[in-house]
Amino acid sequence: MSKGQRTRELILDDALALASQVGLEGLSIGSLAARLSLSKSGLFAHFGSKQDLQVLTLKQAQRLFQKDVFEPALAEPSGLPRLRALFSNWLAWLERDRPGGCLMLAASAEYDDRPGAVRDLLVAGERELRGAIAKAIRLAIDAGHLAPQTDPWQLGFEIVGIVLATHHDRRLLGDARSLSRAEEAFERLIQACRPAS
Repeated sequence: MSKGQRTRELILDDALALASQVGLEGLSIGSLAARLSLSKSGLFAHFGSKQDLQVLTLKQAQRLFQKDVFEPALAEPSGLPRLRALFSNWLAWLERDRPGGCLMLAASAEYDDRPGAVRDLLVAGERELRGAIAKAIRLAIDAGHLAPQTDPWQLGFEIVGIVLATHHDRRLLGDARSLSRAEEAFERLIQACRPAS
């Protein structure tokens, strides 16, 4: 990685931290320049516009999610162990020490009805995530860990619902029990999908 690329990565890490506090819409070249004590023109050399900065910050969050949530889960055996690891890693991701919680979940609410490049990237990321969850569930079915009639997309929908509720209750309501509730809800879902003995 070149020095310029490394500098850009460090700037994006700060942009991610700032966006987790003020939202992607609150992130701008000016607000980031003030945070970093840099000139706006210096940041314009890295990011041509506010939208470019927002898109690249979101991509940075998606890369980190991939690295911290998905890649460790892929090291687990295929089937239910991998699905459990994916869910567990996702809960750990929600618990990271970020002032605003998960940027992608927050941005989903910010941009759900707002067309443009940021929303397009969010939608593509969500579709890829849902597909990866469905694939992990299909592998668990193939391994005999889940019943053959399990609908991977329905179960995936319910798993995502647990994550969304956990983020909401943890961030908005300050409910310290949200993680244990999430784990219990996940286990109940899995047990309901187990093959008949």
